[in-house]
Amino acid sequence: MTLLEQLRAAPPYPRRVVCLTEETCETLYRIGAGELVVGVSGFTVRPREARRKPRISSFLAADYEQVVALRPDLVIGFSDLQAPLGAELARRGVPVVLFNQRSLAEILQTVRTTAALVGRAEQGEALALELTAALERVGEAASHLPRRPRAFFEEWHEPLISGIRWCSELLELAGADDVCAHTRSGSLGKERIVDPLVVARADPELIIASWCGRKASAEKIAARPGFSAVSAVRADQLYEVKSTFILQPGPACILAGAPQLAAIVAAVARGEQLPRPRPGDLRAAPLPPSY
Repeated sequence: MTLLEQLRAAPPYPRRVVCLTEETCETLYRIGAGELVVGVSGFTVRPREARRKPRISSFLAADYEQVVALRPDLVIGFSDLQAPLGAELARRGVPVVLFNQRSLAEILQTVRTTAALVGRAEQGEALALELTAALERVGEAASHLPRRPRAFFEEWHEPLISGIRWCSELLELAGADDVCAHTRSGSLGKERIVDPLVVARADPELIIASWCGRKASAEKIAARPGFSAVSAVRADQLYEVKSTFILQPGPACILAGAPQLAAIVAAVARGEQLPRPRPGDLRAAPLPPSY
């Protein structure tokens, strides 16, 4: 076969994709390109069928030999924290794309770009429009709430880290005023470390905890300096949204995380409380049926 014949026969887009994080994997499956995925993160839980694929990485480490053995023509990652993984795979001759989305607008852009990378731009646009419509429904419902409660979203507990930008934006969209909205421009966790006393003085009326990979504790929240007088603690408006639904910057945070936030904000705005899943747990909103 001549070189020109090889060029004509070559696939026009990547056909073997390794996903170092879950949101890219979920995006590919949602646009009907799940068959392209040949390797996934060990933290992948969605969709179920993706869990049957070889697990080749955690968030901060990867089995480079296994990745190379899968012969990917594209590896997709997320976050500056995965830069060392991307650099090492690039040194081994693997094509790598590393996203670093932090806002809702960037999440939608990443969905479109991911789809375009595998030749499914039209399907990616359809998914982005579906996600946009879901956000619009959240915003429309919030416009009918009787008031906007003060809210605090915490991504980690020690040190106390406020919500990353898309979480803060989702709170705002759901009808709450984020008491730490001024920190959301910090893309790194260390840029969003907040003093518990500063949060206490802001007196949030609801607190939402999403401690990545760890179950949140009402006792730890209430025991912080100054928190015994915080309205959310006194009224027992302490909630958990699991990180797998809200800290994944892709379809999940919009289709699963946003409705949970909206349900929590709406309950507090109306002077109500959502139930506890089990005794001793933080309160929680129900998951959408598809999740």
